[in-house]
Amino acid sequence: MRAVQLGKYDSYPELVDVPDPEITSPLDVIVRIGGAGVCRTDLHVIEGQWAEKTNVPLPYTLGHENAGWVAATGSAVTNVAVGDAVILHPLVTCGLCRACRDGNDVHCMNSSFPGIDTDGGYADYLKTTARSAVKLDPSLQPADVAALADAGLTAYHAVAKAARKLRPGDRAVVIGAGGLGHIGVQVLRALSPVEMIVVERNAEALSLAVDLGADHGVIADGSQVDAVLDLTDGHGAEAVIDFVGEGGAIEDGVASLRRNGDYYVIGYGSSLQVPTIDIISTEINFIGNLVGSYNDLAELMVLAARGQVSLHTSAYPLTDFGKALEDLDGGRIRGRAILVP
Repeated sequence: MRAVQLGKYDSYPELVDVPDPEITSPLDVIVRIGGAGVCRTDLHVIEGQWAEKTNVPLPYTLGHENAGWVAATGSAVTNVAVGDAVILHPLVTCGLCRACRDGNDVHCMNSSFPGIDTDGGYADYLKTTARSAVKLDPSLQPADVAALADAGLTAYHAVAKAARKLRPGDRAVVIGAGGLGHIGVQVLRALSPVEMIVVERNAEALSLAVDLGADHGVIADGSQVDAVLDLTDGHGAEAVIDFVGEGGAIEDGVASLRRNGDYYVIGYGSSLQVPTIDIISTEINFIGNLVGSYNDLAELMVLAARGQVSLHTSAYPLTDFGKALEDLDGGRIRGRAILVP
């Protein structure tokens, strides 16, 4: 089969022929890829930012946002069958450790992460397990939802945490309305009656956020904190959901947070530097968010099937993986890029 493999860090991957995956365990599932999301994390992987963290041997196949159709199953698989359309939770988990048994499988002690530390889905086929496969509603196509497997899941995981605490009359500030942020806006609108304020530097993305359900759009032109304070009667918001995490977003977000407010960190790239006296004197909370659980993904697929969450995508043939990566790096993609074998 064809696969886009990274053979050397700081060098673009190549399309090569590799052996087809085979069933070797009763819970194995082999999926014919229908769509693989192109994520900024892939650029970071290529740059070598994850090299010391994963120690993955090169070459290996990229792609951690994957959906497609079941091509083969192990003898113990009962939740999906050959021909079923599925989206794949990004982790392959053991099901036996305490985190898995608590439904917190994103913190599985024995997991692998296709596309990050083992072969991923920039390919014709991907081997995973029954524990990772979420059967799709007939109304959903793999290429349309593939990026929800990571970008959407990450947004859902963070926003669902916030929604469980937010009440009618509360305000929430969403920083960033791009690839992850535009999904987060939809999820927050679906899960909470909160008054939503979106802060974004791109006018087109901000307009989209308002169309998707935001109550207020604030352009990030240097006056955004004052604008948020004006919209919150000078007190700030009960929650800030930060999909940017760099370029001044953290400082703006903290300044937009009210006393005893919650700051949800999703975007990354900068450092969190807040005087401890400011944290204890206002009792604000900082909450990290990493991908999401299998249950989070299943819940997100319910929203997708209802039409409450949708992706803005640009499709590229697998052979055009280089252009997709270049367009992403150059900021030329609206929403998410999807590779289609």
